[in-house]
Amino acid sequence: MTRDRPAADPDRLRAAREAVVEYAPALAELTPGRTGNLSVRDGDAIAVTPTGVPYDAFDAADVPVVSLSGERLAGRMAPSSEVPMHTGIYRHDRPGAVVHTHSPWATTMASLRRTLPPIHYMIVAVGREVPLADYAPFGTEELAANVVGAMAEADSDAAILANHGLVVTGPDVETAVENTRHVEDLCRLYLRASSVGTPTVLTDEQLATAEERFEGYGQQPEGGA
Repeated sequence: MTRDRPAADPDRLRAAREAVVEYAPALAELTPGRTGNLSVRDGDAIAVTPTGVPYDAFDAADVPVVSLSGERLAGRMAPSSEVPMHTGIYRHDRPGAVVHTHSPWATTMASLRRTLPPIHYMIVAVGREVPLADYAPFGTEELAANVVGAMAEADSDAAILANHGLVVTGPDVETAVENTRHVEDLCRLYLRASSVGTPTVLTDEQLATAEERFEGYGQQPEGGA
């Protein structure tokens, strides 16, 4: 349980808190109202978006810092109600960042209770499918367990939350946000294709080839490492 009044400590997890401020506005492009949240891990603590405020209405000192057991450690604002889901994912898989949205196409999939199959090679950015996590009330340990279990079983970095939304993890917040956009676009593609016929899924062999090619995808800017 989080403490009511943590120490201010504006320097604690400063880089992670600044990353939350930098990428929080991306949620506005992905999710309606103030319904999304994201977090960045640094060691055994996370910086997470505050609850119930516009994505551009807080600074790094406002950003809550929470331990992996859920204890509120720093920040002027209260953390997202989805802290149990974030900390549950970090305790199990220890990614660098977690993004949660109610983006419209993924949430349509969630309301239909469908997994996202491999209809396009870009799915390998998060795995070979995006599984469906069983429904549980938001902000609960039950939801956290359902999400962790679904992702582990499918060996995926993302999950569709039944009648809820989408969660995507990544090694850093930039990658997690980018892959959230990829999954949202693939959900849109799947639903559009399904309205015309039955989408064809890629084979395991085709997905393995895509995975191999993705290992060398991208490049450093000139002069980079």
